[in-house]
Amino acid sequence: MTHVLAHPLAGQVLALASPGAMGTGEKVAFWVLGIIALGCAIAMVAARNAMHSALFLVVTMFCLGIFYIIQAGPFIGMAQIIVYTGAIMMLFLFVLMLVGRDVSDSLIETLRGQRTAGILVGLGLAGLLGGGIARALGSIDAKGLEQANATHGGNVPGLAALMFTRYVFAFEVTSALLITAAVGAMILAHVQRNGEKKTQKEQSRERFAEGNHPAPKAGPGVFAHSNSVATPAILPDGTRSARSISPLVEPRELTAEDTRPKDTLTGGGNQ
Repeated sequence: MTHVLAHPLAGQVLALASPGAMGTGEKVAFWVLGIIALGCAIAMVAARNAMHSALFLVVTMFCLGIFYIIQAGPFIGMAQIIVYTGAIMMLFLFVLMLVGRDVSDSLIETLRGQRTAGILVGLGLAGLLGGGIARALGSIDAKGLEQANATHGGNVPGLAALMFTRYVFAFEVTSALLITAAVGAMILAHVQRNGEKKTQKEQSRERFAEGNHPAPKAGPGVFAHSNSVATPAILPDGTRSARSISPLVEPRELTAEDTRPKDTLTGGGNQ
């Protein structure tokens, strides 16, 4: 199946490069961007922080998009930069910041042998992928851009013909897979609510219920028996903080009547 799916698409990718010699600018861009893309790809796998891995992947995808544009594939290049780098990866970064994955993951194995099993599975998948690509590209001859685009009249129409005619089923299956992954991520990130959310009517009744004082409570840093903005905050050593009083408010000393406990039910509180 890999041979069938990769054969025409690989032909389109190989067709982007003309059989002529590479220019100096193309060589410089290839070596510079190739080193950056390879280094960021290795850093993405080796990074312990999920946020750092996502950022390294963004740089790698951006370099690949420039590669496609250099090889006369503007549609693939812009789709790589705009869709994958600019939309999907930014959404992934937003989700990481939303769920709080900004700390380094622990490398302590919770299951014995999971690291060895992961390495073996990764090597096996890499071998299968490499074998499938080698089999798919083994019988393909590189063609020039003009020869490849002669059938459909351009690179973009040629890709569209492959994606929406011959391989439309695989394209739709991939779309369904992405939608399923998005729904699964929403389910995993969903937090079960503890109890029903109170309505505005219920909150109003609780606020004005007997025994509750409806006025605003004293803010942090002031005395519990007063909510006046002229009341200074108390420092840990017991002294009053001058910075807690606005320069527009005249400080005042509390009297014995002010410091006496008030009965909130009879309306004797400090308004």
